Amino acid sequence: MTFYKKTKLDNGSIVVTEHVPDVRSIALGFWVSVGSRNENDKENGMSHFIEHMLFKGTKTRTAKDISEVFDSLGAELNAFTTKEFTCYYSRFLDEHLNIGVEVIADMLQNSLFKEEHLSFEKKVVLEEIAMYEDTPDEMIHELFATTLWKNHPLGRPVLGTIATVSNFDRANILEFMKNHYSPENVIIAAAGNLEHDQIVDVVNKHYRQKAGTKAAEVTKKPSVKPTVNVYTKKTEQVHICYGTEALDSRHADRFVLSVLDNILGGGMSSRLFQKIREERGLAYSVYSFHSLYKDSGNLAVYVGTRPANVNEVLSIIKSEMADIMKNGAEVQEVERAREHLKGQLVLGLESTRNRMTRLGRSEMTHGEILSMDELVAKINDVTQEDVKGLACELFRKDRQILAVIGSVDKKDIVHN
Repeated sequence: MTFYKKTKLDNGSIVVTEHVPDVRSIALGFWVSVGSRNENDKENGMSHFIEHMLFKGTKTRTAKDISEVFDSLGAELNAFTTKEFTCYYSRFLDEHLNIGVEVIADMLQNSLFKEEHLSFEKKVVLEEIAMYEDTPDEMIHELFATTLWKNHPLGRPVLGTIATVSNFDRANILEFMKNHYSPENVIIAAAGNLEHDQIVDVVNKHYRQKAGTKAAEVTKKPSVKPTVNVYTKKTEQVHICYGTEALDSRHADRFVLSVLDNILGGGMSSRLFQKIREERGLAYSVYSFHSLYKDSGNLAVYVGTRPANVNEVLSIIKSEMADIMKNGAEVQEVERAREHLKGQLVLGLESTRNRMTRLGRSEMTHGEILSMDELVAKINDVTQEDVKGLACELFRKDRQILAVIGSVDKKDIVHN
């Protein structure tokens, strides 16, 4: 017996739910299978822009009306856009299920996209882009993705660019909505004090969008070449992302990747945190991270350090990668990483929003939802040999990508 229930509606949408006893809240999200990778060059940033516009008013509600509904319920309403999907979500008391679903469904089906709202929100998003460009420790991640997946949709920034956003018009936006917001591309995920059939009934009542055309699956796999990309900009610190293309979201070794990531830079006891910060004092912020997409992924290290330290930091990162390739990870490192991942997984279950997110993201990306016992078993199955084998595949020098932002010239960086 599965811990979740799933129903495909007549219009093609999927409803997936998890009943969580002993809580009084419900977290619910409408997940739309569209992100920056689904855009062409001129549309770049449109998924994120539409996310903003859906809060600006419908045929029966103003933007203020939408906000007042959720404020009056003591509920939250928010949204986010990624490279592969957009999510509109809320968390409210179980007794407010009907109005919560009604308003979000209204936003998805009846938003007006008035010209004056479009012009105003363009200014807001352009300020968001400007703010992002003034935050190099965030911007470096987008530069790394652009460098890694050059000339591929995954390399496009989620926010778009000043040029693309400035040129959006109402006709283009409505056409984009028509192509990507059909119910076949929507998953409704919910977790909390709920009954599955009740969620299905409420969604059917309010989300009456007629079936359209399911967006075509992305099939173009990116090709990656080792590259160094330095964006010289006056900053106090130099921001570094050094890493590689990794695994896709369905890959059997994705749990090995999580363990490897944790050992490399996943916490205060990780190799790079200890070597770079604790032993040498070369950085305040140092960590590794990985991302999984439908046909690709990445594993990288971020460090913010002063210009004089850049080459020493890069040398340490490469040395630790080489050591894991040659000698593998110690048994204690693997055990500690496994326990860390399991702990984070279980602690996350205390939040209905985290449970809802796991349902929506898993259904959207994997097409399967693993139980907690299945996830724990997958993590426990990761061995020293698995970690070393994956490191030998990913950490080869001919796979590495380096992205840098800061007061440094490309010629001054030692990279070989």
